Amino acid sequence: MANMNMIQALNSAIDLQLERDPNVLIFGQDVGYFGGVFRVTDGLQEKHGAHRVFDTPLAEGGIAAIAMGMGLNGLRPIAEIQFADYIFPAYDQIVNEIAKLRHRSGGEFSTPVTFRTPAGGGIKGGHHHSQSPESQFTHTPGLKVVYCSNPYNAKGLLTAAIECNDPVIFFEPKRCYRGPFYGDPHNVPTWKDHPKAEVPEEYYNIPLEQADMVLEGDNCTVIAWGAMVHVAQQGIEDSGVSCDLLDLQTLVPWDRDAVVNSVNKTGRCVVVHEAPKTSGFGAEMAASIQERCFWKLEHPIRRVTGWDTPFPHTTEWDYLPSPKRIADAIKRTMEE
Repeated sequence: MANMNMIQALNSAIDLQLERDPNVLIFGQDVGYFGGVFRVTDGLQEKHGAHRVFDTPLAEGGIAAIAMGMGLNGLRPIAEIQFADYIFPAYDQIVNEIAKLRHRSGGEFSTPVTFRTPAGGGIKGGHHHSQSPESQFTHTPGLKVVYCSNPYNAKGLLTAAIECNDPVIFFEPKRCYRGPFYGDPHNVPTWKDHPKAEVPEEYYNIPLEQADMVLEGDNCTVIAWGAMVHVAQQGIEDSGVSCDLLDLQTLVPWDRDAVVNSVNKTGRCVVVHEAPKTSGFGAEMAASIQERCFWKLEHPIRRVTGWDTPFPHTTEWDYLPSPKRIADAIKRTMEE
């Protein structure tokens, strides 16, 4: 075991896959010599060569098209989109081509492409470097959507994504790269002691479609993913309510058994995400839980989310779900 932050864990996963499989390669803006804007690919070009770890022009549509061609011809490309906000120039290639190739070819062709992209707020990125667009891809049949939350699952899930024969959108919460935790009354993160974790240096993977039970309790189920897992954990502690906390990890396909079993046990549910509320993935979760757990529910399902506005810069901590908002939602499910 080694003590790693999320950047180091992701780097380790890519490094091992490059070593294990000569068909794996990684590319994107500043991925090569510079090691990525967040340093996730630091040192990989020097170790594995510029033919397998290389830079691309600032053209996300081109990055996606190249990845598709590589996947069709037997490679396993990892394409980095520098910020999730800039994945949209590649949206047509991903949604209309890559996601549908295996189906339209009757299984004759596949595109085992992994799109890595940093997402979410918490670093003062403003409108164009803070969005969480996961729901726009969960609506696309043919794609798998993963959202890691900590160093251990970042490495295991990325390994599984690279090995998957279907295309995967892999969201990385940039707020968690080196550590988001809370030091003042406004819940502004400090970057001092967290979050490194014990992560195996050797190969392992975490199966996709498997949620992680972070906390076990009796009275309410809280579901979150990405950075919101940590915020929800603090919110549960502040609420004083005994809760299950499920880190969904993979949004498509999501772990229905884990969610249904937990909600049937507790009878109450709060879903947390930092994307806007309207048509966010929390709406899909709430509808699916209602369909499957209606007779066990003791209270309407609550959502704690970002607001239905563009992501702000100076007031991002008022936009992002906070431990207080989550704690209040949990307590209201118990009182009403």
